[in-house]
Amino acid sequence: MKPPIAKRIPYAHEIHGDVRHDDYYWLNEPTNPEVIQYLEDENKYYDEIMEPIKEQTEEIYQRMVDRVPESEVNVPIQQGPYFYYSRLEKEQQYPIYARKKAVSREELSKAQEEILLDLNELAKASDYLSVTAQRMSTDHQHLAYLENRDGTDRFTAYVKDMETGKLLPDVIPNVFIYGSLEWSRCGDYLFYITVDDFERPSRLMRHRLGSDVASDELIYEEKETTFILHMNKSLSGQFIIVHAESKTTSEVRLIDVDSPLSSPQLVEERRQDILYDVEHSGDNLLLLTNEEALNFQLQSCPLTDFQSRTNVIDYDEDRFLQAVYPFQNTLLIAGRENGLTQLWELKEGKLEPLHWDEPIYSVSVIGHQNVAAKEILLSYESLLTPETTYGFNPQTGERKCLQVAPVSGHYERSDYHQEQLWATAEDGSKVPLMLVYHKDAFDDGPAPLILSAYGSYGANSDPYFSPYKLPILDKGVVFVTAQVRGGSEMGRSWYEDGKMQHKRNTFTDFIAAANHLIEQGYTTSSQLAGRGGSAGGLLAGAVANMAGDLFKVIVPEVPFVDVVTTMLDTSIPLTTLEWDEWGDPRKKEDYFYIKSYSPYDNVEAKDYPHMYVTTGLNDPRVGYFEPAKWVARLRDLKTDDNTLVLKTNMGAGHFGESGRFNQLKEVAEVYAFVLHHIGAGADVKI
Repeated sequence: MKPPIAKRIPYAHEIHGDVRHDDYYWLNEPTNPEVIQYLEDENKYYDEIMEPIKEQTEEIYQRMVDRVPESEVNVPIQQGPYFYYSRLEKEQQYPIYARKKAVSREELSKAQEEILLDLNELAKASDYLSVTAQRMSTDHQHLAYLENRDGTDRFTAYVKDMETGKLLPDVIPNVFIYGSLEWSRCGDYLFYITVDDFERPSRLMRHRLGSDVASDELIYEEKETTFILHMNKSLSGQFIIVHAESKTTSEVRLIDVDSPLSSPQLVEERRQDILYDVEHSGDNLLLLTNEEALNFQLQSCPLTDFQSRTNVIDYDEDRFLQAVYPFQNTLLIAGRENGLTQLWELKEGKLEPLHWDEPIYSVSVIGHQNVAAKEILLSYESLLTPETTYGFNPQTGERKCLQVAPVSGHYERSDYHQEQLWATAEDGSKVPLMLVYHKDAFDDGPAPLILSAYGSYGANSDPYFSPYKLPILDKGVVFVTAQVRGGSEMGRSWYEDGKMQHKRNTFTDFIAAANHLIEQGYTTSSQLAGRGGSAGGLLAGAVANMAGDLFKVIVPEVPFVDVVTTMLDTSIPLTTLEWDEWGDPRKKEDYFYIKSYSPYDNVEAKDYPHMYVTTGLNDPRVGYFEPAKWVARLRDLKTDDNTLVLKTNMGAGHFGESGRFNQLKEVAEVYAFVLHHIGAGADVKI
């Protein structure tokens, strides 16, 4: 079967005296039968290309399944008289959420389990299921949760009566995927945030339990199209914290859970380029703000006077403060230092770091704990250490290991190594790289290597343990994550230097990482794969244009590749929210800068590496038409005989299949394609 060739219909975009020809613009019509046919033809071609490596795909998949533990149970979190947790049995696609009534952790083994939600039962009604937020009422009688069955960001809220096990008539549509559901303390009112026609979470609503949803009250509407709404409950449980924010500016309102009918209280009006967040602590409000503090400073003010502020600690440019946890018995602060996550404890006006044994790790405070917890749960992992839950005693400083996530099958951590390298970027900046590999991977010289990155929105690519990488590591493949600019691994400036008019730094950092790994003998171009998803797919696409000859394979997953067209089209969901990240191409300077790297606009008649591209028909974040158009243009212009495939999930969105075994199948297919081309097959010595 020959690769599908999309028809060309002349179309031109013109702005700022510049014309961009877009003969595949017609592919943005999801109701057009010809569009669906083209995507299905691409899927058929994909199936044919994957057929010769079907055995290898199945082998990788089965070895991943072998790594699925017989049972996985999260450490239960105490809330009132109950301990809440989730568990996942080996044969199941989805978790079961449950609770046990007990006075202490020691009594849990004897307590009877009560199932809150069995997602495996819910999933029987459709091929796709996503359940995100779950919020239990203060009296523990009603569970509100969000459910979606098409892969979009529009979820439906349901309320389950825990006494009867039945759903209440209260069904609320168009609720945002996360940060959008909270209870009043009395349990009579449910606050929620809905999305507008452009998928933007913009309306804060109040629903009285048992009433008609049509009569729900609008509490606040965010009309500025570059802002979104989201909310969370304070650690104390006293306030619902409502955030209105853009990429650069924020504004916070408080709803007292004991006064659900009162208007939200504004903490401070938005000011351009000022970001802040708040938490409640006794009679005070704690604020993290970037005002005169690039990496954020911690301040305190009375609840009666939000403007009367004092610094809790001295500002330190080397510490990037990101979250504060005011427990009754201690104050913990989460952030970053030296490129890694860190937790500090406030002692006598100074931050004392919690120390860890490994040089590379990730650590965090587990969410939804009780403010009065005497044992604070912390999550720790590294590239070699499975997720480990510690109980931290703030009075003694002791950390007790409560659980290490099980790893099915043989795993001897001494068989593997993790290390950190630093690549030098074009401008001299040092880019951190995290590596993990089998100790025998380099016995025969440079090794097959998969280099990945994200590099946008200030999101961090932190080290984590995945048992599903072990079958690939055992084949001698090296995994490397490049913490390129656009993330905030090295602080807020690391993010600022990888966005807007500095976006090209993200791509050149990745190229510098590839060159460094080749120069240092870790791999060769014929053994190197690049990988990135979503905004990381933009990175992968840009690198394919800028330095494709460095790679044997590139894997752009749900890639954002038609940046100019999307950023000019305000009818596309979420476009206006992105102007503070990429720029607004209605402005001439932003237009030409974005055009200089946009993958779709920079496809050339030259050789490209093997490429494995994915998308989802229902994706509201990166429209399927972006990778579809890009692949069509690549097929038309590229001069090589290398394989190019486009896999479209016709029933899901941005996050691919639901259900862990379905997800493992998708991952196995990617690995099989990559390993086939970078020359990884048999296991190294084990």
